[in-house]
Amino acid sequence: MAETISKELLEVIACPKCKGEVKLSLDGDALICKRCRLVYEIREGIPIMLIDEAISLERYQKTDGS
Repeated sequence: MAETISKELLEVIACPKCKGEVKLSLDGDALICKRCRLVYEIREGIPIMLIDEAISLERYQKTDGS
């Protein structure tokens, strides 16, 4: 399992595209914006909040097996 990010950070972090809420994935390795249907990876405990590096929710679910 990836390093998790703090609850405090989760409360203030937002999707860079729509400025909406992001949720931690079940396995804790990504942040998900359901509104934009984008997934932002968490690498070594750091969320990569770059729109160009986000993947679609559909692609993430295929690779995640969900």
